[in-house]
Amino acid sequence: MKKLQLVLLISLLSIAGIMAQSSRKSRSIKPVNYTKKVTTIINGKNKSYYSLSEANESVINIQGPGKLRVISRARFIPKQEGKLNYEISYTVDGGKPEFEGYSGIAISKEATYKNTKLGVPAQLQDFYIELGRGSHNVAFKLAGKGVPVAAKYIFIPGKSIKQEWISFSPLQPSEPVDLITKESTVKYYRFSADKPLTVQVNGPTELRLLTRIENHYQMKGRIHYRIQVKEKGIALNTYQLSSIRSEVTTYKNDKELVPGKACEFVINVPKGRHTYEVVPLDKDKNTILGRFLLPKKAVKIKN
Repeated sequence: MKKLQLVLLISLLSIAGIMAQSSRKSRSIKPVNYTKKVTTIINGKNKSYYSLSEANESVINIQGPGKLRVISRARFIPKQEGKLNYEISYTVDGGKPEFEGYSGIAISKEATYKNTKLGVPAQLQDFYIELGRGSHNVAFKLAGKGVPVAAKYIFIPGKSIKQEWISFSPLQPSEPVDLITKESTVKYYRFSADKPLTVQVNGPTELRLLTRIENHYQMKGRIHYRIQVKEKGIALNTYQLSSIRSEVTTYKNDKELVPGKACEFVINVPKGRHTYEVVPLDKDKNTILGRFLLPKKAVKIKN
């Protein structure tokens, strides 16, 4: 009987492990703009790559944490010989540009193009971008001219580190708004381009920001909006967010509006005292609600 129970326990643990792995299964991500497709045939299977440009950004929207694998192939145009060099530029959440360069790349022996008039693919090159918790936008461009390059993007979800978060108030004046979610009252703060949200925090720590677009009842579908984080007037990061109307959250004292589903991102606060200004960039959108959270272990950090 005990052996049977042990076998059942091992089986259940194995199933749980498989389910956990499948829930974090990697997946291909399509850019949200500049989606010029280059179909590449590898081992008899069609693979979708997307052209990179020195003029147009190719943007990936993804929810972290996890790793973004960037797989690229340069292209040998017909009758071209020798080897190729190229460099990819990318930014994460509107931050400083990073670069990945390759040199001496030869023709691939296993890949061809569906459209043979394009030429021949070069050998595969790849690199990884680590992404933390929350929404992220990664924008890619070619850093130089002359060599055609296409890329594909594979996201490998990671596991969030469990920790307890506590509410953290912005600086005054800020307009508080009470929302009801899961039968509990949660305080957000209304802000706009004219009245940004300002917060002061001591680092090093993480500052988590939840935002909700404010919808009128007649508004339908998905709403895209952009949030910028500034310090001393300098833009640090820009986040492109997307939300629909929340089905479980309502206003406590306003029946004319419907809050959107919460979108989140995390600001990595370096050592020292910092004052951040959170500003919506879309003047044609309604006001936005925001809520700051800090890790409970950082309760000693004061306004």
